[in-house]
Amino acid sequence: MILTVTLNTALDVTYRVPRLLPHASHRVTSTTERPGGKGINVARVLAALGHEVTATGFAGGPVGAVVRELLAAAAPGVTDALVPCAQTTRRTLAVVDEASGDTTQFNEPGPLVTPAEWSLFLSRYQDLLAGAEAVALCGSLPPGVPVGAYAVLVRQARAAGVPVLLDTSGEALRRGVAARPEIIKPNAAELAELTGSRDPLPATHDARRRGAHAVVTSLGPDGLLAATAGGSWQASPPRPLSGNPTGAGDSAVAGLLSALVEGLDWPERLTRAVALSAATVLAPVAGEFDPRTYEEVRGSVKVTRAD
Repeated sequence: MILTVTLNTALDVTYRVPRLLPHASHRVTSTTERPGGKGINVARVLAALGHEVTATGFAGGPVGAVVRELLAAAAPGVTDALVPCAQTTRRTLAVVDEASGDTTQFNEPGPLVTPAEWSLFLSRYQDLLAGAEAVALCGSLPPGVPVGAYAVLVRQARAAGVPVLLDTSGEALRRGVAARPEIIKPNAAELAELTGSRDPLPATHDARRRGAHAVVTSLGPDGLLAATAGGSWQASPPRPLSGNPTGAGDSAVAGLLSALVEGLDWPERLTRAVALSAATVLAPVAGEFDPRTYEEVRGSVKVTRAD
């Protein structure tokens, strides 16, 4: 079983409009609602790949109830182990401009988690680790959760012998990487914030020296850059794909984690992650990917040494 942790789950709402203009009213052509938050998206992609997945984190209030209902309906292969909280789960709103293909995102902060709720989560997490092959720790921290939360969760997993992939940002990433996760997956902006360098290759190596066993940096349409104990690689898709990039990074996490538990080598892990990320750009919402594009791109990903 692969365990995904989404401390700040969300109800993802996607609006599509003919053209997004500031200071204007818009007629929405379609609306979709999906269970969301980065780890939930990762869980849905992992389940679509055929892996047994358990999703934990927090869910509360009427929005949290909708998230759980949609998760059961949209991802029957994902076991719901979300921990209840008193305040309501947040919503995120993505507005897709159909004329340009660009997406504008609005993210609410999330519920205030009490010390008692955090303590309950830590107990549940420890129990879930007993059956886990790997863990993905994903996304932002809701109010009330300690800024060092991911460092605590990484250490618990390592003590249980379970490899961890950490995908977060800011101070949560800075503290989490010091706990020595197996993999971190920042994007270029998050990597620059962590290391102070905007040059991806040396910054990726710098991030690895800070504690992570491997660092995989998202380079947007240029693919992924990885620094590992066995060397460094860049993996690139065969061509740019236009569409909705929301969730592409989460699909890359699912690719890396699934390949890790399957024992694949790094070039194969990166190939899968890049192909899933590209296939997600052509899907209507985060947490899904286009299977035909995935198979097509997977055979054409270019992986080169970057040492």
